[in-house]
Amino acid sequence: MSWQEIVEKYDLDVSIVNFSELFGRIDAEYYKPEYLETERIIFNSKELVRLEKIIHPNEFIRVYQHKGLRLLLAQNVRDNFIDFSNESFVNPNLKEKISRNKLNYNDVLMTRSGANFGQTAPYKESTETYACADVLVLRSNNILGGYISTFLNTTYGKRLVSRGCYGLAQPHISPSYLHKINIPKPSRNFEIIIDELVNESVLNNEKAIGFCSQAEALLLSELGLSDYTPNEANISIRDLFECLQDDRFDAEYWMPKYDEMQRRVAKVPQSKLGQLVNHKKGVEVGSESYQEEGESFIRVSDFSIFGIESVEKKISSELYENLKKNYQPKKGEVLFTKDGTIGLSYALDEDVKGVLSGAFLRLQPKTNINIHYLALILNSLYCKYQIERMSGGAIIAHLKPESAMQINIPILSPDRQDELGNMIIQSLQKRNEAKHLLEKAKRAVEIFIEQDEEKALEYLAS
Repeated sequence: MSWQEIVEKYDLDVSIVNFSELFGRIDAEYYKPEYLETERIIFNSKELVRLEKIIHPNEFIRVYQHKGLRLLLAQNVRDNFIDFSNESFVNPNLKEKISRNKLNYNDVLMTRSGANFGQTAPYKESTETYACADVLVLRSNNILGGYISTFLNTTYGKRLVSRGCYGLAQPHISPSYLHKINIPKPSRNFEIIIDELVNESVLNNEKAIGFCSQAEALLLSELGLSDYTPNEANISIRDLFECLQDDRFDAEYWMPKYDEMQRRVAKVPQSKLGQLVNHKKGVEVGSESYQEEGESFIRVSDFSIFGIESVEKKISSELYENLKKNYQPKKGEVLFTKDGTIGLSYALDEDVKGVLSGAFLRLQPKTNINIHYLALILNSLYCKYQIERMSGGAIIAHLKPESAMQINIPILSPDRQDELGNMIIQSLQKRNEAKHLLEKAKRAVEIFIEQDEEKALEYLAS
């Protein structure tokens, strides 16, 4: 039986490549048909350019703190935008050591490794910020960062980036490979239009974060925490009875900063989370169930305080139908992460078509509490400290569901809850506007690649 007959019999995907076309890679994955087709479409585009400079930031001791030099982590880089809703900082004494890591306006950032390697966003801020070593910095003097980032987030850009990954358990992208990527270069006018859409999206995202920050500041004021600074004392004397009562003998659990915060908030009426909600855990389907197309399987890496951002993994429609009754997120629930980045929360105003991973809890209110207020509380400094105190896991942070149900939730008046909840709704509306602009820019670049610039401009004007 010839190889052609075998291919036809078993419906195999096959690429035929000349020896002269091998680029130092002889693994079959590098020559998948969709990669070769993407390359053909790109090369049939107009003028092509390549990135001039790719910087791999220096490593440093990762000791994060509440103030200092602002640090951009891989988890902050999302598809075409940077999420600074959870900021990290490092000691200013590291400034000279990490000078190479300093970001410039219009840089393009890409996550280098991990399950979500290749996520790309433009840096459009004037605030002094430094990138960690898990983020590559792409710089170009010939093409605007907003356009580069948008192209790399199109179907074609993502395929080009995915093609260059190496490593199975922990995929990586090589800077040397990124230097080889060809970027279709439009007219300067079209490039500016795309970059301006990205800039407008950034402004909407900043407004979203502003509403969220305003709500959090008002909440902290209500809790008596607006002027709170963590107690840096590292000595605490406890009775054996206290340790036995909480069943915790580790020093970290008894840090004075936790007690001080509890004392400040003690005047506000509180309930345990378990008194306010019922909870259901997500499900693990196993990596063998992932596929290219299908329904969304939502993981922590796809999630932020603004909700489900972009879902990387898919499962079959059949598996989804079997699981959706017990694991599909529903309107009126609050999603809460219990593994990895613990305590991220988001209230749902509509059903979500997808299945949650086992790293999530679905919180279903059983009392009359504003769900957006509840999400705000769970994302607040007060609950973050409680979660930090309760959580375990040396490598991957983990919070048991029964521990989560012991989180103290301050109960403000219904009017105050609604006021704070409405601020969060305004924040989410601005975030959705930002996402819409990015999707519009991305689709316009895809039309430019597939057809021409005139058709892309017609789409933007429609």
